[in-house]
Amino acid sequence: MRLVVVESPAKAKTINKYLGSDYKVVASYGHVRDLLSKDGSVRPYDNFSMVWEVKPAGKKRFQDICTQLKNCDELLLATDPDREGEAISWHIKELLRESKKLEVPFKRIVFHEITKGAIKEAIANPRDINLSLVDAYLARRALDYLVGFTLSPILWRKLPGSKSAGRVQSVALRIIVDREAEIEAFRKKEYWSIEAKFEAKNKKLFDARLIFYRGKKLDKFSIANEKDASSIKDSLLNHQFSVESVETKVVKRNPAPAFITSTIQQEASRKLGFSAKKTMMLAQNLYEGVDIDGETTALITYMRTDSVNLSEEAVDKIRDLILQKYGKDFLPEKPRFYQTKVKNAQEAHEAIRPIDATLTPDSLKEKIGQDLYKLYDLVWKRAVASQMSSAEFDQMQVDISDDGKNVFRANGNTLKFEGFIKVYVEGKDDQQEEESEGLLPPLAKGDQTSMKNLDALQHFTTPPPRFSEASLVKKMEELGIGRPSTYATILQVLQNRGYAKLIKKFFVPEIRGRLVTAFLTNFFHKYLEYGFTADLEQSLDDVSNGNKSKLDILHNFWKEFSQNVDEIKDIKISDLINKLNDDLALLLFQNEDGTVSRVCPQCKVGELSLKMGRFGSFIGCSSYPECTYVKRLDSSSFGENDVALVQSSEYPKSLGVDPSDSAEISLKKGPYGIYIEKNANKPAAQEIGKKAAKKPNKEKPIRASIPSFIDPGKIDLDLAISLLQFPKTLGQHEGEDVKIGIGRFGPYVLFKGKYVSAPKSEVIFSMTLNDAVELIKTKRKTA
Repeated sequence: MRLVVVESPAKAKTINKYLGSDYKVVASYGHVRDLLSKDGSVRPYDNFSMVWEVKPAGKKRFQDICTQLKNCDELLLATDPDREGEAISWHIKELLRESKKLEVPFKRIVFHEITKGAIKEAIANPRDINLSLVDAYLARRALDYLVGFTLSPILWRKLPGSKSAGRVQSVALRIIVDREAEIEAFRKKEYWSIEAKFEAKNKKLFDARLIFYRGKKLDKFSIANEKDASSIKDSLLNHQFSVESVETKVVKRNPAPAFITSTIQQEASRKLGFSAKKTMMLAQNLYEGVDIDGETTALITYMRTDSVNLSEEAVDKIRDLILQKYGKDFLPEKPRFYQTKVKNAQEAHEAIRPIDATLTPDSLKEKIGQDLYKLYDLVWKRAVASQMSSAEFDQMQVDISDDGKNVFRANGNTLKFEGFIKVYVEGKDDQQEEESEGLLPPLAKGDQTSMKNLDALQHFTTPPPRFSEASLVKKMEELGIGRPSTYATILQVLQNRGYAKLIKKFFVPEIRGRLVTAFLTNFFHKYLEYGFTADLEQSLDDVSNGNKSKLDILHNFWKEFSQNVDEIKDIKISDLINKLNDDLALLLFQNEDGTVSRVCPQCKVGELSLKMGRFGSFIGCSSYPECTYVKRLDSSSFGENDVALVQSSEYPKSLGVDPSDSAEISLKKGPYGIYIEKNANKPAAQEIGKKAAKKPNKEKPIRASIPSFIDPGKIDLDLAISLLQFPKTLGQHEGEDVKIGIGRFGPYVLFKGKYVSAPKSEVIFSMTLNDAVELIKTKRKTA
C-alpha cells in the first residue's frame, strides 16, 4: 500500500479516482507547521536556525498522515510543484523523522496537471526532495521574518497607528505612494492642435492633423495657446490642398502567450473585474477539480508558474482544435514558441492552459459556477489564441499639403485578416494607449482634396494614472519585486492594514501608508529601493538553482540591516517629525492655490507641524495650547464621505455563513453605529419553509462592535469571524489566564483583573501569548 500526500482535500478527491486500491490519498491542508509567531524564531546568532510551531490544525493533519502511514509501505509526497510545495513536503518529512515515525521509504512526485496520465507518469518517475528549492524557501521565510519582526516594533513606537512593515509589502506600498506623489506634483500643461476635415475625390470625408507649419515640424507643445492656434488656423483658410504622399503597408500583430501567474491576474482584473485574490482562488479550484455531472474534473494546469511554454502534446491538441474549429487559414505553418519576459523567472513549469482543449467553455457554461466559467473561458481562449495565425492590418498614412510647407497627416488602420483576434484580444491598462483608426477613402499622390472644416482644438496634459490591481501587478513583475504567486496576498495586506484602499478599482494610499513610506525611505532607504529588492529576488532564485548559499545571503543581509536598525533605535521623535514635515510638505501643508505654507491659518503666528496622537496623526500648531488649530489626517477612522456612504447603505447586510456552524453573519446598524451579529437560530436556506416539529430554544445572537481602526466598508466574512472571536484566552501566565479583547476604548489585554492597552490596529488578530505577556511586563515597569 502506498500513501500519497497532497495539499488540499479537493485535489485528494480528484486524484483518488485515478489511483487503484493500492493507494491512499490524504491532504495536509497546506503547511503542517510554520515559524513560531514571536520574536526570536529566526536566530541570526545560531546560523539562522529557525523555531517551528505545529498549530492544533496542523497537528491533527499530521496525526492523520501518521495513522494512515502505519498500514503503508511507501510514502509519496505529491504537494504542489513549486517552492512552497517543496517546502510542505520537506516539513512533513522532517516532522516524521523527528517523531521517529518515518519507517518506510519516501519519494517526492511532481505533476503539473491532474490527469490520470500525468499522475501515473509522476509515480513512475519519483525523485528526492529538492533541497535547493527548500533552502530558497527557508531563506525567503527568514528574510521576511527578520524584516517584519524587526521593523514593525520600530514603526509601532515611532509612528503610532502603524501596523507592520514587510520586505516586499513595503516596496509595493512605495510604488503606490510614489505614483500618488507624482500626481500631486503634476501641473497640467496646455497645448493646441489644428485638425481638418478633407473631402476626397469620391466625396468621402476624412480627418487629418497639421504636422508641419511653414516648413517647421510641430511637436506636441508647439502651439501653446489659443492666440497662436487661432492665428495658424486663420492663415490656412482658403488654401488649396492635394495629396503629397501615400504610404501603405500590411502590419501583423502576433498573439500573446498563454497565461502565467501574473498575466492571469492582470487580465482577470481588466476583463472580469476580479481581484488578484479571487482570481487565484478560482484558478486553484479549476486546477484541483470541479464537479461536472457528478464527477470531479480538473480543468486547467498548475496556476503558479512563470513559464510561457506549452508541452508538445498540448500544442498538438490545440493546433488540431484550431484546424477543425476555425480552418487552415487560422493555423500557422509551425507551432509558436515564446520566451518569458519576467525578471527572475523560476520553476520550469508549463503556462496555464486547459487540460483538454476540446472541452470548450460553451460546453461547460451550464455545468460550473458563473465565475469559474468566466475564468476558464479566459484561460481557454488565451491558450488557443496563442497558437493561432497573426492578425493582419492594412495601414495607410497620407500627407496632404498646399505647397509642401503646410502638411496635414491622416492615418487609417483596417483589419485585413482576423487571425487570433477571432478568439482573443489582450486587454490594456491605459485606455489612451491605443486609439482605433478608421478606414480612409481611396487616395493617390496628386489627388486634389477640398478642406471642408478646420478647427483649433485645446488639450491639456493629464497626470499619470493611479495603479489598478492589474497595472500594479504588471509594475511589480517588470521591476522583479516579489514572486507572482505572492502578489494577491501582498495587495490584500496593503488594504487590510489601512495603507492603501481601492477607489473605483484604483489604489489610493491612505495617510498611514504615506507616513510609513516616508519613514522607511528616510531611515531604511536601501531596503525600499526597487533594484535592491529585485537583486535579492535574483539571489533567492540563485539559491533555488544551487548557485548560491542560503547562509551567505542571510549573513550579508543581516549584517547591514541590523546595523541600520541599531542606528535608528535612538532617533528622537522630534527629528523624525521634522523629516516627515519636509518630505510630505506638499501633502500636509499645501494651500488651495497650490502654494506650500506652514503658517497657522488660525493664529497667523504659530508653525504647523505633523503630530502623533493616541488616536492617529494630525496637523497642529506650535502655539498650542494658546492656539487650538487641528487638522485631522488619520484615515483609519471614517472621513465625512465614508460616513455618508455607510449611512446610506442598506442594513442589515449579510456577509455569509460561518463554515464552522452554518450560522449567518451580518452587518447591522444600531443607535451606536454599525456592528456585527451572528445569528445561530436562522435556518439554512434549504430548511426555510419547512414546518418545525418543535419550537427551538432561541439562542441570544453573538455581537461584536467594530473598532475605530477598521472601516466597516472593508469588513468581509473572514474579518467578521475574527472579530466575533473576541474576547478570547491566549493561554496562561503565572498560573492565570491571559485574555485579549476589544472594548469601548480599543483593544486590551486582561490579566489578573487588570486591563492593559493593546495596539489599536489589526496586529490584535495575530497577537500571541508572548506578545501579550510583553505588554503586561511593560505596563508593570511603567506603573
